[in-house]
Amino acid sequence: MARTARAFWTRSPGHGEIREEPLAGPGPGEVLVRTRYTGISRGTETLVFGGGVPPDQYRVMRAPFQEGDFPGPLKYGYLNVGTVEEGPADLVGRTVFTLYPHQDLFTVPATAVSPVPEGVPAERAILAGTVETAVNALWDASPLVGDRIAVVGAGMVGCCVARLAAQIPGTRVQLVDVAPERARTAAALGVDFAAPDDADGDCDLVFHASATESGLTRSLTLLAAEGEVVELSWYGDRRVILPLGGEFHSQRLTVRASQVGMISPARRSRYDHTERLGLALRLLADPAFDALLTGQSPFGDLPSVLPRLADGSLPALCHRIVY
Repeated sequence: MARTARAFWTRSPGHGEIREEPLAGPGPGEVLVRTRYTGISRGTETLVFGGGVPPDQYRVMRAPFQEGDFPGPLKYGYLNVGTVEEGPADLVGRTVFTLYPHQDLFTVPATAVSPVPEGVPAERAILAGTVETAVNALWDASPLVGDRIAVVGAGMVGCCVARLAAQIPGTRVQLVDVAPERARTAAALGVDFAAPDDADGDCDLVFHASATESGLTRSLTLLAAEGEVVELSWYGDRRVILPLGGEFHSQRLTVRASQVGMISPARRSRYDHTERLGLALRLLADPAFDALLTGQSPFGDLPSVLPRLADGSLPALCHRIVY
């Protein structure tokens, strides 16, 4: 029997629609998944939706199951939790996380789905891709017991980094953001909060995740001598001017990139992508991560919801889409 699926497509920058498309049944080694929830990453996904990916990054920025090409039409997304309806017996009926776009029913190789552990609610499991980014960032930074840490930018990635870093004994972790309402989120995550002008300096590590030039500049000023900024922001086609005079050289400061597309060299010999994602899912047994789930909408409203998330008129950390 012929199947159809409904999927969200960015028709052109800033404009989206839900399309109905044919769906092939699962073959050997494949699974059919019915989506329960997807999540929207306000950073990368809204940048993609607005056409902000520069041409020289088209290949790098492709999502695992993306269809179409930048700037559009394209089907994009990577935070999907659903139930396996057909496939290998050990997966049928399981709740799984998949790096799949916003679509109600889809077929993928069985190796592309990660079972959600018992004790992790399906609605929280959509954060797995973001927690995975935070895990990779901490592997890159290698924070030590007792480190003084700031996280500049209280979005999804910044909040996940702050929560994980706070579990290291003796660390002082402060979440820094221009939005005062993020203080409540910081409290739920068990970390301190400050506005940029009031943030504590003398930091061993600063994770920057605000995707702003001012945030990166402030990150440098928060460092102690020989401190390091770990840059997690994705700027798309925007240029960033960074002041590297002053104390940058005399204090031997460092700015380094961290990006989830590659396993950190610190753990590359021990983890592959599947194992790293499995670790992220296990970490989501922590109910503190519920503080990042700040709103939800039905799938049918996604064409009107995503523009509002992109322009900031609908505030959110992770906005959940319900199927």
